[in-house]
Amino acid sequence: MTWAEVCAIPWLKDIPAKIETNNQNKIIMSPATTWHGDFQGEVYHNLRRLMPEGRALIECPIDTTDGTRVPDVGWISRARWLPHRRSTSLPIAPEICVEILSPSNTREEMLGKMLLYYAAGAEEVWLCDEEGVLEFFAKGRSESVAVSALCPDFPQRLDVE
Repeated sequence: MTWAEVCAIPWLKDIPAKIETNNQNKIIMSPATTWHGDFQGEVYHNLRRLMPEGRALIECPIDTTDGTRVPDVGWISRARWLPHRRSTSLPIAPEICVEILSPSNTREEMLGKMLLYYAAGAEEVWLCDEEGVLEFFAKGRSESVAVSALCPDFPQRLDVE
C-alpha cells in the first residue's frame, strides 16, 4: 500500500493520531496529546525563526526502507523541498527530523527511527523529552552532541510554561 492510498482511506482522516506504516503495509498509530502538540509547535516556531532559508514542517511523511515514517517536525532546505513540495510523502528526509517522545516510546524504537531517517537522507535527528529537553544527534555519531551543527542557536530546552 502506498502512502497516497493510506491517505485516501476515508475513516483514517478523522482519527486523532499520528499514522505511519511499516514495510509489511501495517498501519502504526500513536494517539495525539495536547502537550505533544505544544512541543511540536514550539519546535516548528523556533526552526522557522532560526532557519528561515528553508521550510519547517509538522508531521512530514518520509518514504523509508521500513514504510512511511512521520517525524513530529522536520526542517528541509529549499533545494530539497522544491522538487517534492506537492508530493504526498517525501522521497528524501528533511535535513533535520525531530521526534517528541511520549511515555510509550522506547529508546530502542527511537534509535531505529533515527537509522531510518539517516538512511533516507537526514543529517540530524533531535529527540525532545516530556520536559522539553532536547538531545541532538548527528549522522554517523552514536552519542548525542551538545548543540545542533545545522542550527546551533536552537534552545536545548523548550519554554512551554
